[in-house]
Amino acid sequence: MERTDLRPHYPVIVVGGGQAGLSASVHLSREGIDHVIFEKHTIAHTWKTQRWDAFCLVTPNWQCQLPDFPYPGDEPHGFMVKHDIVAYVEEFARKISAPVWEGVAVSRVSRGDDVFRVESSVGDVTANAVILAVSAYHTPNIPRIAERLPDSLTQIHSSQYRNDKQLPEGAAMVVGSGQSGCQIAEDLHLSGRQVHLVTGSAPRCPRFYRGRDAVDWLADLGQYDLPVEDHPLKEKVRKNANHYLTGRDGGRDIDLRQFAKDGMKLYGRLTEISNDGMHFNDDLVRNLDSADAVYNGICGLIDRHIENEGINAPPGKHYEPVWQLDQHLQLLDPVAEGITSIVWSTGFRSDWSFVELPIFDGTGYPAHRRGVTSMKGVYVLGMPWLWTWGSGRFLGVGKDAEYVVANLANSLETPMRRAEARAEIRV
Repeated sequence: MERTDLRPHYPVIVVGGGQAGLSASVHLSREGIDHVIFEKHTIAHTWKTQRWDAFCLVTPNWQCQLPDFPYPGDEPHGFMVKHDIVAYVEEFARKISAPVWEGVAVSRVSRGDDVFRVESSVGDVTANAVILAVSAYHTPNIPRIAERLPDSLTQIHSSQYRNDKQLPEGAAMVVGSGQSGCQIAEDLHLSGRQVHLVTGSAPRCPRFYRGRDAVDWLADLGQYDLPVEDHPLKEKVRKNANHYLTGRDGGRDIDLRQFAKDGMKLYGRLTEISNDGMHFNDDLVRNLDSADAVYNGICGLIDRHIENEGINAPPGKHYEPVWQLDQHLQLLDPVAEGITSIVWSTGFRSDWSFVELPIFDGTGYPAHRRGVTSMKGVYVLGMPWLWTWGSGRFLGVGKDAEYVVANLANSLETPMRRAEARAEIRV
């Protein structure tokens, strides 16, 4: 959107111009609510700059369901690659004529008299309501013990990884076996590298089972619409790692045991780094077994659904291990092993320090129900499990935005008019 002069006051300010902020814009426009979106970088910035070259969606394209903008291509059961994802989000922004100001960093959000004060790199403005559409992944998380590794090792975070050519020759280690870690380990493995993978407790999921993508079955079962408050883990599910699998080359399972059989070296959780080297827990077997149990649990869930509904589907086979660990390796000298680089796939930390409002719980997480925080006029969007499993995906973010904006419109209509009048008087 072409910028116009910054106004001193807006009814609503949206912080963040990703798919969550853009989805909020659609519903704000439908309600006739004037607003502006401040985006620190550019639209689709994270997709452009924090994904590796071979990145693709792990969910099928049909799940791309942004408001009034479903997946427009001819491969609904395919998996969009990086540049297609960027194009999808950018075209969405153009279609809705989103009032996005790119390159505008918000440094502080606080409460003033009847309004919220938003301090930004283009000036300070006020608003009657603020939607924080900034996800929960703000700062790359690399453990401090990484500083104890030899300077000869190249170390990067997974958000900086692009391809194997950016790393020096030699073996590579990936720390973390979540979605990104497993896919980056596969990328390096396919390039011919000797790969060392440090595992954690992330679960895995079948790609295809009994004639369909497992995601299709899970959608039929309502798994992506299950509210967080109805989940057996309740709010604790928000801290769970996502299941690892891939959409690469048309989609397939990620099987760490098969990787090990093919020469990849696996370790338990990293616990310490000393002069002797890197120390690992003896939980590798448990990590693999737990991931496989989740995999087979999903298969069983699908089996029961097929049986209960009388669906004609081809037979399925539950996973059986193709590799077993002979001996735990709990100490490794990375230099002696020929490792020259480490990719830390250890997630992100949230940084809400710019929000000076009483909306956080004891852990620093925004206290909310379905994006509506404990403070009237303040909302959050785009966070994993904001309301459902689909909330952090293209599938569910639009529904969350619709709910948030409906609440905003209903609760602030009269106070907004009064505050706007006072704001105009002050100006």
